[in-house]
Amino acid sequence: MNPRNTIALGMILMASAVALGAFGAHALKSMLIASGRTETFELAIRYLMFHALALIVLGTQVKQWSGLSKAAWLLVLGIFLFCGSLIVLSLTDQSLWGAVAPIGGSSLIAGWLVAAWTVFRSKA
Repeated sequence: MNPRNTIALGMILMASAVALGAFGAHALKSMLIASGRTETFELAIRYLMFHALALIVLGTQVKQWSGLSKAAWLLVLGIFLFCGSLIVLSLTDQSLWGAVAPIGGSSLIAGWLVAAWTVFRSKA
């Protein structure tokens, strides 16, 4: 993923986090409370926000450490699988979606480890 696309996607995901958070706090509030999924939804939005911000930061460093591009792809995959599955779980209360979250979480962890390894093995 090139720097411009990484940063732009991070910004789009950050805007999505703000919009989804506001939507959840207002329009979906009673539904989330009734289903007992408020904390699950908030966790998804929190992880979305932190990892969208991480994409923006990684995008600024991709030229220096090209391996960060792989890390960014893993974070994007993790965002969609982890955050996405938790959001769908919160809205549908279909517990099957909870089984997807660990796959996304593993992708997020792998992204961070690839980023760390890329920086660690560099000569800069």
